[in-house]
Amino acid sequence: MKPKINSTSFGSITVRGKTFNYDILIRLDGKVEKRRKKLSKKLYGTSHKISLEEAKYIHEKGAEKLIMGTGQTGYVELSKKAEKYFRKKDCKVKLLPTPEAIKIWNKSKGKNIAMFHVTC
Repeated sequence: MKPKINSTSFGSITVRGKTFNYDILIRLDGKVEKRRKKLSKKLYGTSHKISLEEAKYIHEKGAEKLIMGTGQTGYVELSKKAEKYFRKKDCKVKLLPTPEAIKIWNKSKGKNIAMFHVTC
């Protein structure tokens, strides 16, 4: 079941009343897990650009859409290889600053996954 996101502020996000002080992924089954941003950071020196390796980790078979919170002010982006990967997997990607992405997530229906960056 898709968890409701209660709020976000710089450095945190609250899901189902539990606050996380790190970037998170939400899986198809509603499980919340810590983002593995090192997969991108080792390639680009920053976690603000999603690498192909991280895209492969984020994607889940059966996901139709990825809602991505790009940070409080919207710094995170997909690399060209990550964009191509999601297209190939037929998974639409919606990139929005995290506060806006949360609103979209809470209203969304269907087979969606999410990634939320909680700083920048």
